[in-house]
Amino acid sequence: MKYKGHLYVVAAPSGGGKTSLVKALVDANENIKVAVSHTTRKQRPDEKDGINYHFVDRAGFEAMISKGEFLEYAEVFGNLYGTSMAAINQSLDSGCHLILEIDWQGAAQIRQRMPASRSIFILPPSLETLRERLVGRGQDDEATIAHRMDLAFSEMSHFHEFDYLVVNDDFDVALGEIHVIVVKDPSSEKYQLKVQVPRLASLIAELVPADRQ
Repeated sequence: MKYKGHLYVVAAPSGGGKTSLVKALVDANENIKVAVSHTTRKQRPDEKDGINYHFVDRAGFEAMISKGEFLEYAEVFGNLYGTSMAAINQSLDSGCHLILEIDWQGAAQIRQRMPASRSIFILPPSLETLRERLVGRGQDDEATIAHRMDLAFSEMSHFHEFDYLVVNDDFDVALGEIHVIVVKDPSSEKYQLKVQVPRLASLIAELVPADRQ
């Protein structure tokens, strides 16, 4: 009997480190793959079409929407991002676990359409560290960084909608925790939202003001 893979959603504020963590997880596990999303965002010099994203123009993306081809889609920073339903089903049917790197909006859509999926939210260890990471990337000007920080507050305010919480302070530790969750080790229970919220109460209070929780 051939077993189907499981779908995991991973979200984080910009600068939270989800892309690096997911890449390291996939590189170390041949039965875990990352879903390649479609986007209207401009392709960066170090990116490859079909590897990092499927790059399409807005008209092409909207045509896929009208045909109902996306499991989820959302507009972020003025660009459209979406996950193809056909690509998801093909990967899961092959027996591979699949990871989606998306924002809270996409995660909410997936919870509705695929309730058996599991979701992981990655928090930074502090607001100062989050800002340092955004500045350190050297990709954005000060105004863009300020805008991304504002959006980070909005993104992090949805942490309570996810199944698991992981703090990306030490990269290797965070990677190990995500690995435990995805391979369904019983110890992953300690990373569940209901366990992490009281343990991380002071950090959550810093990252997400009480009026936004």
